[in-house]
Amino acid sequence: MRVQLFSTSSLLLLVLVLMPFSAQAASKCERLVATGNPEYPPYLWRDPQNPQQLIGANADLLKRIGEDIGVKIEVIYTGPWSRAQDEVRTGRVDLVAGAFLTLSRLDSMDYVHPAVYLTPSVVWVRKGQAFTYNGWDDLRGHTGGTLVNNSFGQQFDAFAKANLSLESVPAVTQAFQKLLLGRTDYVLYERYPGLAVVDTLGLMDDLEALEPPISSEGLYLAVSHNSACNEPWLRGQLAKKMTELTASGLPDSLLQRDLLRWKEQQLQPVSVPPSE
Repeated sequence: MRVQLFSTSSLLLLVLVLMPFSAQAASKCERLVATGNPEYPPYLWRDPQNPQQLIGANADLLKRIGEDIGVKIEVIYTGPWSRAQDEVRTGRVDLVAGAFLTLSRLDSMDYVHPAVYLTPSVVWVRKGQAFTYNGWDDLRGHTGGTLVNNSFGQQFDAFAKANLSLESVPAVTQAFQKLLLGRTDYVLYERYPGLAVVDTLGLMDDLEALEPPISSEGLYLAVSHNSACNEPWLRGQLAKKMTELTASGLPDSLLQRDLLRWKEQQLQPVSVPPSE
């Protein structure tokens, strides 16, 4: 009888000890879906071989993080940047693979610290038609272009709302085309993605970026509040891996590699589907 009592007690103790681990294993998500700005090379862009997928430095970083924490992370195309953000807010997509931190986004997303990159945003103008520019105040009285739901930091966003005339469009290519046609005086966009897109459009001789940048903001991974996978375990693992990987210099290495990858893709001839 004493042996029976000891065995039962031991079993009960074992169950109590293992419960937290089994609960964690049951709640751990095995797959995450991420999205982002599809016109954001070298950070993100649509895969020419599989347009429903996004590739680039941010996608490569998420793939590495997923491998390290044992979670499959797929980075998909969900439409233009404005729609991609809506998909994350609603929880239909778990993660945004690169977003600036704003108060409005904090209402729907948990940001993962530290930032992946520090990204400067600049004023793009037509070459030979630049206006005097030394800072934010010099943008007053001119019509600018930007992307729908894009942000350049809380401080600049508040200044722009109160003082600037900005027209929002869904895609950066559309913003640059309007600038080239003289329908706007400038475009606000990040420097490195802007250079990549301007080069692709063949506009390097037509457009230029002014100094100084309007802002230099951290680009973060962020988890939707409405994601079924948004749990302490996941947020903790993402923050831990981001701290390790940024200290190792991996994000910058991926950025340089994907900048070259983007340029090489633009040199390749466009494949035409065979006629039936």
